[in-house]
Amino acid sequence: MTRGAGTVLVARLDNAGDVLLAGPAIRAVAAGAERVVVLTGPNGTAAAGLLPGVDQVLEWRAPWIDPDPRPLTPEHAEGLVAMVRDVAPDTAVILTSFHQSSLPLALLLRLAGVPRIAAISEDYPGSLLDVRHIVDETGDVPEALRMLALVREAGFELPAGDDGALDVRRPLPPVEHLTGPPGYVVVHPGTSAPARAWPAGHHARAVRELVLGGLRVVVTGDPDEQALTAQVAGAYGADLGGVTTLHELAAVLAGAAAVVVANTGPAHLAAAVGTPVVSLFAPVVPAARWAPYRVPVALLGDQDAPCRGTRARVCPVPGHPCLSSVTSEQVVATVRELVATSAPGVLRHATAPTLIPADGGDGTAGALPEGVR
Repeated sequence: MTRGAGTVLVARLDNAGDVLLAGPAIRAVAAGAERVVVLTGPNGTAAAGLLPGVDQVLEWRAPWIDPDPRPLTPEHAEGLVAMVRDVAPDTAVILTSFHQSSLPLALLLRLAGVPRIAAISEDYPGSLLDVRHIVDETGDVPEALRMLALVREAGFELPAGDDGALDVRRPLPPVEHLTGPPGYVVVHPGTSAPARAWPAGHHARAVRELVLGGLRVVVTGDPDEQALTAQVAGAYGADLGGVTTLHELAAVLAGAAAVVVANTGPAHLAAAVGTPVVSLFAPVVPAARWAPYRVPVALLGDQDAPCRGTRARVCPVPGHPCLSSVTSEQVVATVRELVATSAPGVLRHATAPTLIPADGGDGTAGALPEGVR
């Protein structure tokens, strides 16, 4: 593909995990554009900076997407319009999830003078879109593939040799002074929404059991999660809560034999560095769309729980049974199986786990595992 599309603005206005999942679509755009500018929200800025193919990152808080929305004022809208005019993109591609509308942003981009705009829209867009991609939302297409389909409709394809997996910029920074040599297990207890969290006490027991069973454990978290990571690490794990940048966290995850994490940004960061994931997945959103993409995954949690599909940020079911019912013993056994399978020699005796196999590159998603729901 020739790079003749000029400057392309790619928008993904939500969290770090969403931005990481947009990575393959952004690389496809970069293969056909002279310059790629990513527009994201404040929670996605650091992740956008890690993506191959990105030349510039713009940050703007979208009141119709941000979990803590501010009022949409003329001044706030004019700020976005001015930023976009300064960039002067030839094309804009608006990436959204199935429950988000692309049209508010399309309106503002049109006011900013963007001549060509592409997006998924079930609603009639009138003159707001030049490329309107319609998706059958009943099929639970993985988010990364959904976004790739849109950019393909807009005229952008992944270059030859790009397998469409998630990725981050290389080289990764050195982190062995924090973690020790590779081969440890990462436990990341924090989430952006309480409904997706496995209880802290369960995490702490799992860390203790993993370490007593002969595995090294590194506990990671954001600066505002330091009390949580200290509780979970206890006297057993290495507590890196608040210590790493996102790029350093990617390096920590890359050195891990497996990662224990809920449906949150670091799950997708682990996928971007190719590390297997034990996914504590609350079914408030579909795992078929949001499970870590194109890496081995063991999915734990009741995917048929009453909270299924609610998109709740706080669990609507007393006791949070979809995840609280998962025991530390289950997690430890799954970690040991996954580590033994993915990193032979780390453990000598283990049986193969139930996995969502890595996608073979043909665009089909792995089936959800049996026996671990």
